[in-house]
Amino acid sequence: MTDESRPTVRGRRLGSELRRLRESAGKTTEDAAGALKCSRAKISRIETGAVGIRRLDLGILLDLYGIAESRDRDVLERLARDSKKRGWWHDYGDTIPPAYADFLGLEGDARYIRTWQPLVLPGLLQTEDYARALLAANPAAVRPERIDQLVEVRMERKDVLVKPDPARFWAIIWEPALRCPVGGVDVRRAQLGYLTEAAQLPNVTLQVVPLDVGATAGACGAFVMFGFTDSPTPGAVFLETLTSSHYLEQETELDGYGLVFEYLRSSALNPAQSLDMITAIAAET
Repeated sequence: MTDESRPTVRGRRLGSELRRLRESAGKTTEDAAGALKCSRAKISRIETGAVGIRRLDLGILLDLYGIAESRDRDVLERLARDSKKRGWWHDYGDTIPPAYADFLGLEGDARYIRTWQPLVLPGLLQTEDYARALLAANPAAVRPERIDQLVEVRMERKDVLVKPDPARFWAIIWEPALRCPVGGVDVRRAQLGYLTEAAQLPNVTLQVVPLDVGATAGACGAFVMFGFTDSPTPGAVFLETLTSSHYLEQETELDGYGLVFEYLRSSALNPAQSLDMITAIAAET
């Protein structure tokens, strides 16, 4: 499937939300197809993000599903309008694999971004040298000739934190991520200093879970939660392994990750104490 024909992450989010609204309203695909005077197959394609939907047809479906709140309708109309837009990352061609493009789409649209990182520092808080050293550490996963472009992408991603009306970013980091010797002494020292600077942004919250909390923190793999409305309630969770990346949208899955994040937040040092720890570790380096 070509990049142009592949459903976009926005299109899939829209389709998934329309399916959820239809099911919550007790309507069938046949009901939706009757309202739009189309086939049930077209409704299925809309709900999988395979095809877009006109604003008029979207309004008809939202009326059918009983969605009257203007704010909810505005969010869905914006998704429908932007579902075929190409993100800035498309300029990097095949350097950006589809799963990473999905991640960038979610990150660029998010109002709230919350992440747990037990082993490495969050991409949005990495320096260029740290990112380069991290990418170069596994040549089996990242081809050396692509490292420069991937570093550029990682640096460009930071715009979500400083653009007008930026995303709110909450990162919880396990202490080993701060102590991992990525890039050597100078790189580590500069990276830790950058963390303390980034934490001063009014939309950034940074907390550290110390090692003495116990093994529970280490049992939780890294994840990123994205919220797309004025509420921090997650709309998607992104997971990544050595061999695959995917995101979760089911309400029960999102609720579970929300609970895990709250547990980690309550186990972590508060932001001021976290900065003190980062400063102390930097002084040891």
